[in-house]
Parts: sequence; structure tokens; C-alpha cells
Amino acid sequence: MAGFTEDLAVYIKAGYPILSIVSGEEDRVLERIESMRVDTALMAKPRELFVWSISRGLVNSAGQPVGKDDTRRPEAALVAVARLEQSALIVFKDFHPYMREGFQTSSLIVRQIRDLVGDLKRTGKTLLWVSPVLHIPPELEKDVTVIDMPLPAESEYRGVLDELIAGVKDNPRVVIDLDDDGKDELIKACQGLTKDEAENALARTIVSRGRLDGEDVRAILSEKEQIIRKSGILEYTAAVETFDHVGGLGNLKRWLKRRNEAFSQKARDFGLPHPRGVLLVGVPGCGKSLCAKAVAAAWRKPLLKFDLGRVFAGLVGESEANMRKALTVAEGVAPAILWIDEVEKGLSGATGGGGDSGVSTRVFGNLLTWMEEKQKPVFVVATANDISRLPPELLRKGRLDQIFFVDLPTPRERAEILAIHLARRQRDPSDFDLAAIVRVTDEFSGAELEQIVVEALFEAFESPDRRLVTDHLVRAAQQTVPLARSRGAQFEELRRWAAEACLPAAQPLGADKPEEDEGPGARRARLIEV
Repeated sequence: MAGFTEDLAVYIKAGYPILSIVSGEEDRVLERIESMRVDTALMAKPRELFVWSISRGLVNSAGQPVGKDDTRRPEAALVAVARLEQSALIVFKDFHPYMREGFQTSSLIVRQIRDLVGDLKRTGKTLLWVSPVLHIPPELEKDVTVIDMPLPAESEYRGVLDELIAGVKDNPRVVIDLDDDGKDELIKACQGLTKDEAENALARTIVSRGRLDGEDVRAILSEKEQIIRKSGILEYTAAVETFDHVGGLGNLKRWLKRRNEAFSQKARDFGLPHPRGVLLVGVPGCGKSLCAKAVAAAWRKPLLKFDLGRVFAGLVGESEANMRKALTVAEGVAPAILWIDEVEKGLSGATGGGGDSGVSTRVFGNLLTWMEEKQKPVFVVATANDISRLPPELLRKGRLDQIFFVDLPTPRERAEILAIHLARRQRDPSDFDLAAIVRVTDEFSGAELEQIVVEALFEAFESPDRRLVTDHLVRAAQQTVPLARSRGAQFEELRRWAAEACLPAAQPLGADKPEEDEGPGARRARLIEV
């Protein structure tokens, strides 16, 4: 936070007349302004502090009204500021509505501010607008400097946590079970929340559970869920799947599990950057989206589904603003997983011929720039089915860590997928001849394998004993025409491209060494001959 305070002091000492501080944390901004004002190393020349709000008018640092006139109306407050003769910092809370065209005296207020600029520079006064919304009338753009108040630093979250722990340490009804790693995990989860939001979330878990431990990360994520939903562009997706529910894709799963460790402070100290993201290209229905959900659950981070179609709006410039808003929200709740499903559809206009006056190209450019330059730990999982519609700029190294090709499952992977779906429906996979089912499901995708389990269940439900058997699954498979057979030429073209541009998501043939943490479906699949 020192960077924000120092920058603010530099602007004030340089004589900038109006500073617009974008933040919803009024109290925290005022704390920083007050600490800067009394710090002789930052502000050698003393300045008084005045604060205005529509409810109280213009008051001094002791909360006393300035002058005898009622200064609650913005026009009167600006007159009172002009009468101040000493160097001062004047904070205006939520001043943006009064400069909008819809406000009755907005023209007068804008004119007053323009007239006031020269006086501010001459007398050493500075207007500081504090608001969660940025609005600057065109007439004032040259006179206003915008400063973003960053969210709390890690040290501030740590202070909140330590203060809460100190407050309940003598309470026999509260159990604190946190080692240093547990504290670090909670602090990482708090990133993206305001100071008050983090304090409320931690306090709520103590009250509701009577304890504070590593499991409280979930409570922090619920606070982030509210922020995401308020954005209107990103969608919070509950990450209930685990890697045990993802059949096959051994290479991809191992790669994703390793990347989780790179979010830790130990990785930062070692010199590792935050993981940037991954692009999953391949056959529809083979687990790309499922992996996005599983990695969010495994990493215990919020999963944000980014529908690029929601970005595009009718008004000029609004699509670009929506893109910036979505990326700002994603960074605000970081560390997080940003899932862009079927990215080629949302960016189809960026490859030319979109007929949208370049809006798609500009929006895509904003996304690419952010992917390359982002500093916050937002891990992008982009999925695509049609490579012909993928802009080549997206594939360049530096924006994503790796590109994986997700092909149709191998026989062993099909057995694993079938075992997973049977187990999820309270059936013991060992009761079925998985090898026989695998032999009749050549070229089936994971989604199609799940569907034959569902179809077989419908048939079994209508049988006298309502018992699901292997024959039900075999018949369901024989009555299904997989997509790979009707679109074989397209899939072959995709495989040829992937052979040169991607890593295979599946474990190579012959790589039969089991993983220590592989799921029960994988272990079952290794026991059968396929």
C-alpha cells in the first residue's frame, strides 16, 4: 500500500488540482490520506483535511461544519471550498452523481469546478473525489487525474487474521487450528476481498463453526461468489467435480496438479511465476469442461465462467468496457480460475470478416494484452472445438503455458470412464463386463459413454427386476451413432494439426505406471483386459 500512498503524495505536492480515487473502501482511503497528511517524510508542508458528503456537508477533521452556511448541496460546498485560503486536502465522497447530465444542476457544478481549478493550483488545495464509480465529464478530463486504490496487500489480510485470532484466543468455545501454512492458505483465499469483506468472512466462520482452520477457505470463496455475481458478465460455477470424476487424460491431469504448487509463496521465493493458463483443444464431449471444474475444486479456488457473448453490447464502446470490467473482477477475486468455454465462438469476429466495425478485434486485443501482462494469479482455462476459427495470436507462447489436445478416449480410458459413471449411479463397476462394453464403444466420446449408461438405466428401470446388467449397456451402445463417425474427416484434420501444435492430454500407450493419487475408476480399468 506504500506505493499508493507515495503516489498520492507526489501528485499533491506537484500541485495536481483534482484527484479521483476509485474505491468502494471509503474508510480505508481516508486512513491512507490521514496517515500521509501527518507523515512529514511524505508531506513536509502541513495541510488541513476537510471531508464533504451529501448527508453532512463540508466538515473539518474534527467533524465540525465549515462556516455558518449549509454546505450539504454540492454547489454550496464548492463555494465553501473556494473561500478556504489555506493549503488543504478536501475529500468529496460519492460526488459522481452530481456531475452527470441527469442531475438538475450538473451544468452549474461542472462550471464551478472549472472555475475552481485555477484557485486550487494557486492556493495549494487539492480536491480528492472518493467513489466506487468513475465518472468524469468531458469538460474536466484535462484537469482530473485518476488513481485506483488497490485492494489490501497480503500484509493487511494477515493483520486482519492475526487481530481476529488475538481477539478469540482466550475464548474456550473457539478452537484455532492453524499452522503457518494454514494461515497462508486463508490469506491467499482472502485476496480480492475488501478489508471489511475479509474480516466479515473470517468472523462469520468463527461464529458459525466455533473454530478457525484450513477448511474455512470455502467460506472465503462464498464471499467471492457474491462479488462475481454482481458483475453480470462472469458466472460463478460451483466446482463440485474432482479429478476422480475425470476419466483418462492422464498427462493433462498430472500437469494441472503440478501447477497448483506454483501458486505458493515458496514458488515465488524460488523464482517461479504464477501459472498463466492452458488451452484445451479437441473433440467435443471428451472432458475439457470437466477438467476446468476439477482443477478449480482441486486447487480450492473460485471458478469463473466467462461467456464472451455477454461482453458484446449495442452501445459504442460498451463492449470494450464490459471486457475491462470482467477482467477487473477476475483479478479482484484472484487467485481464481477463469474458464472461457468454446473460446473460438466468442472470438469469431476477431479473425476478420466479422462485420462489427472492428469491435471484436478490439475486444480480443484487450483480452490478449491482459493475458500477456497480467500480474494477478488468474489461471485461464480456455477450451475450443474448432481450430479453424481460433485466432493464431491466442496460440503464441507467453499468453498460455501449454496447449493440450483432447482426443477420443482409448480403450482403457473408456473402461475408466464407464467405471466412474457406474459408480456415480450407485452401481459397482466390478458387477459388469467392462471389456465387453469397451469393445462396442469404439470412437465414443466421454459424454457419449455417460449417455449410454443413462440409456441403459432407463431400459433397466422398465425391466421386471429393475436390475442394470451388462447387456443393457451393450444394447445402448449399439443403438448410438457416435459423433466421430459422422464427422470423421473433421476429426482427422484436427488430429493432424494437433500432432504438431499440442501435447496429448491422454497418457501415452504403454505408460501403465499407476499414479499414487489416481481415482478408483482408473484402478478398476487397469485390472481388465481391453
